[in-house]
Amino acid sequence: MPNFKNPSPPADGYRGRFAPSPTGPLHAGSLVAALGSWLDARKNQGKWLLRIEDLDTPRCVSGADQEILRQLLACGLTWDEEPTWQSQHQERYKKALERLNELQIVYHCTCSRLSIANALEARGVMTPRNQEMVYPGTCRPHQIGTYDEGEIASTEVAWRLALPPGLTIDFDDLALGKQTQDLIQEVGDFVLRRRDSIFTYQLAVVVDDAEQEITHIVRGADLLNNTARQIYLQRALGYVTPSYLHLPLVLDEYGEKLSKQTLASAIHTENTQQTLQELRKAAKHLGLKDLPDRKETSIAEWLLAATQAWNRKITSS
Repeated sequence: MPNFKNPSPPADGYRGRFAPSPTGPLHAGSLVAALGSWLDARKNQGKWLLRIEDLDTPRCVSGADQEILRQLLACGLTWDEEPTWQSQHQERYKKALERLNELQIVYHCTCSRLSIANALEARGVMTPRNQEMVYPGTCRPHQIGTYDEGEIASTEVAWRLALPPGLTIDFDDLALGKQTQDLIQEVGDFVLRRRDSIFTYQLAVVVDDAEQEITHIVRGADLLNNTARQIYLQRALGYVTPSYLHLPLVLDEYGEKLSKQTLASAIHTENTQQTLQELRKAAKHLGLKDLPDRKETSIAEWLLAATQAWNRKITSS
């Protein structure tokens, strides 16, 4: 586990969040992200918010959101404001897309994944398994103007963000140190709204973090590659960029990220002992030491000790 830097708390207070997708119940990997973000908020005497990221409706599982809430409460990971659901905030994403259109930095795209793969292959570019394809700019116009309201509302095309040439984003991760990404070479113009009218994670998460005034984002390292895109979107929309801290991933026996897609098992929270066992495994993965392991330990007592351990870990870094 890398050492963390200890940023100064912002003048207007710490606001963190946990933002799971309701594609199934929490598993060991998602509990690590939930616990790490909760502990960081508590260590900073800040607020911890819960956001259900349910925009990708084809992947959402009915009732999974309520099961996630139940699991978090069983673990003692309480939130400080009413939970929010992304599906209830479509209008704010629409306004953000319209603002980017006014800035003349979006364009429509009709490319399929297959056509993108074929275009890259024709250039001799092969995308490794489990990596995103770098968009080759097939649909990008030579000059981008402002589209009218009817065009921007079209459900027949995707909308991409036009990146300026030579765009490199640098940022400091509080766990992993200095990070650099060449967005042109490593990502290309990325999608903001899909052809099926679903706003993408990249746009929605940036808008929601700004709307909720999130100051610190603590999440899994699988999302590290998204950070540069989100920082660029924040700048384009005039938002403040929060601090980032990416946590180590929980891997399965094959070295793959533990996820619902790889059939990761749900955590067990049916009773206090099962719940404590899940929390202890998550804390161990986060590198926390000297936590109470007595059978009679309550969840509240354990969480207090874990918060103190998190504080020691960060202040000693």
